[in-house]
Amino acid sequence: MAVVEIYSHPVLHRYKTSICTKATIFVFACFLLTFIPPLLVAYRSQGFWLRETTYREQPDVSFKHQILLVVQTSQTGDYLAWSTYQNFNQLQQGRVRVPLVKSREEDSNRNGKSDALHMTVQVPLLDTEEVYSVDLLLFFEYKLYIFSAFTMECMAYIHHSSPLPGADLTVAGDLRLQQKYPLGHTGRDNRFNTPIIDSTSIFPTAYDLRTVFDSYSGRNVSTNFVSHYPVWRTGRGTGQPFVISATVRYQEETILYKPGFWQLIKWGWVQYVSILLVFLFIFDRIKTFVFENQILNTIVDSPVKKLKQG
Repeated sequence: MAVVEIYSHPVLHRYKTSICTKATIFVFACFLLTFIPPLLVAYRSQGFWLRETTYREQPDVSFKHQILLVVQTSQTGDYLAWSTYQNFNQLQQGRVRVPLVKSREEDSNRNGKSDALHMTVQVPLLDTEEVYSVDLLLFFEYKLYIFSAFTMECMAYIHHSSPLPGADLTVAGDLRLQQKYPLGHTGRDNRFNTPIIDSTSIFPTAYDLRTVFDSYSGRNVSTNFVSHYPVWRTGRGTGQPFVISATVRYQEETILYKPGFWQLIKWGWVQYVSILLVFLFIFDRIKTFVFENQILNTIVDSPVKKLKQG
């Protein structure tokens, strides 16, 4: 008749000794060598404390309908300009040329966040005027939500120049986030939610592109318009305006941030426990060998002996 195992359980052997013995010191040393070295190994192997990490988020970007435009109309420095900032226009006096501006934002995936800005700027010109370069600043509101509630004013800078007079400029690119330092993991962050250009200023230096770029590039968080394929066409017809066509896409970004306390603990705990399991296995085998073979003298309390005596 076949025999089938239907239940099993281990036999527990207890090893006893007084406090001040070699066996006690051995067990205490095993305890220290089991729990402390894994911590040192995890820490010294780098990455134990997660000082910064990343996540993916599509920013909530909206065009503020604020622009600053400068077009160079000669090789000797003559230019035309216009802006939504009235103080800037007053400073330009006779160089102001009001363009026809059309813009629309598109939410292609219907997630409630705009995905792109489509804009055309038509600059009226005299037949004797030509355009050799374009400087166009577009201003946006930029928001993040998943961790810290981050809000800032940012900009896209569109520039192109050519030795040949142009009829139109077409650019398409991405508004990319630039970070020098990680963001926080919680709370509100409005450090950079301030105007890039002080529109209340009546001084020309406030609108000088060198001043604007120097201040903007010093921020810890900013944006950069990346366009690799600008198209500059020549041959403007009589009485035709110079046309700028721009598409600015708002791409999903990889955000660098500082993790919170519990995320740090979770990350460190996973590393520590994965190494600790190896040490627990090794020192359990060492202690079993030492006490089963009575290398260190102890009193053995075994249920097998009690059963025989009974």
